[in-house]
Amino acid sequence: MIECVPNVSEGRRQDVIDKLAGDLRAVPGMRVLDVQSDATHNRSVFTLAGDAAAMAAGVPKLFEGAIAAIDLRTHKGEHPRMGVVDVTPFIPIDGVTMAECVTLAKNVAEDIAKRFSLPIYLYEEASATPARKNLEDIRRGEFEGLAAKMAKPEWKPDFGPDTPHPSAGASVIGARMPLIAYNINLNTDRLEVARKIASAIRMSSGGLRYVKAMGIPLDDRGIVQVSMNLTNYEKTPIFRVFDLVKREAGRYGVSVLESEIVGLVPAAALRQSVEYYLQLEGFSADQVLENKLRSRPGE
Repeated sequence: MIECVPNVSEGRRQDVIDKLAGDLRAVPGMRVLDVQSDATHNRSVFTLAGDAAAMAAGVPKLFEGAIAAIDLRTHKGEHPRMGVVDVTPFIPIDGVTMAECVTLAKNVAEDIAKRFSLPIYLYEEASATPARKNLEDIRRGEFEGLAAKMAKPEWKPDFGPDTPHPSAGASVIGARMPLIAYNINLNTDRLEVARKIASAIRMSSGGLRYVKAMGIPLDDRGIVQVSMNLTNYEKTPIFRVFDLVKREAGRYGVSVLESEIVGLVPAAALRQSVEYYLQLEGFSADQVLENKLRSRPGE
C-alpha cells in the first residue's frame, strides 16, 4: 500500500475538482481517500492509496486533467505554486519500502515529462541533489519566476524540457515519509504578526525542527493564518507546535482562533496530543475502542 498526496493548483472551481477526483476513482486499484479544497489558497489536496500499478496509471491521469483545465497564467492564490499539479509525493505505508517509492517516483516523473512535455524536478528521498531536497527551494520564485530560474544550469530539470510548460509550469515529484499539513488561524487581520510567528517557529529560521511555516491572509474571513507542514510528527508533535504558536501570538496581544488539519493524519499524531493535554498516564492505543474492534481475538 502506497499513499500519494498530489497538490493541485485549483481550489475554487468545484466542477474541475470533481472531474479530477472522478478520473482518479475510475482507475483500477486506486482509492481516493480524501479531497480537500481551499479557495483562499486556490489549491486542492488529494489523498490517494493503492499499489504501484494503480499509482503509475492514476497519477498521469490527474496530470492530464489538470493540464487541460488549469492555466497558471491566470491563476491567483495565497499558496506558493509552480505547477498545475504542484507537488506529488509517494509515501510508503504497508508492505513497501522507501526505495521502492523512490523508483516509482522516478518512473512516473519520466513518464509524465514525456507525455506532456512538462519539466519535472525530483525532491526529498528521490532527489540526488542536496539543493533539491526541500520543496520550498525548488518552488522559490513560483510560476512567474520559473523561466528565469530554469535558464540557470543548476536548475535544469531531472526530466522533460529545459523551459517551462506555457500554462502548466513545472512539477515536483518525489518520495517522503508522512507529513501533516497543519494550519493555525489567528484572531487578527495583522499579516505581519502571522509572518513573524511563522519565522519564529520554522526550522529554516531557527525554530522547531521538522516545521515549515508561512504567514498568509484569509481575506474572505478578515483573519490571518500560520500555515505549516510538519514533516516528522514523532520528533516535533502537533501539541508542541500549537503551544509555541499560542505563546508567540500572545506576545503581540493576539489569540488563537482555531486550528485545522488539511487532508489525513496518522492516529498516533492525535494520540500524542490527547496524552499531553489530558495528562494521561500509561495510555495505550489498545484503549481506543475502534482499534480493539479491528484486532483479531487473542491479539
